[in-house]
Amino acid sequence: MFVLKVIHLIISLALIAGVLLQSGKSAGLSGAIDGGASSFFDQGRQAEEKIKKLTTVAAILFMISSLVLAAL
Repeated sequence: MFVLKVIHLIISLALIAGVLLQSGKSAGLSGAIDGGASSFFDQGRQAEEKIKKLTTVAAILFMISSLVLAAL
């Protein structure tokens, strides 16, 4: 039971970090203004997509671990 709580805590911290690292919706609007410079910063977009996917996985794991802890 203690191990599940520790895993749940680690997942929740990863979820918090993932949400905080994501850029806001207004950042997409500024990308339309910069013109061709956005292709120069394409690696930043790839990192954003990875953070988005990891946040989604962390959210799913958080929900599953919450249900398991509630059932126990």
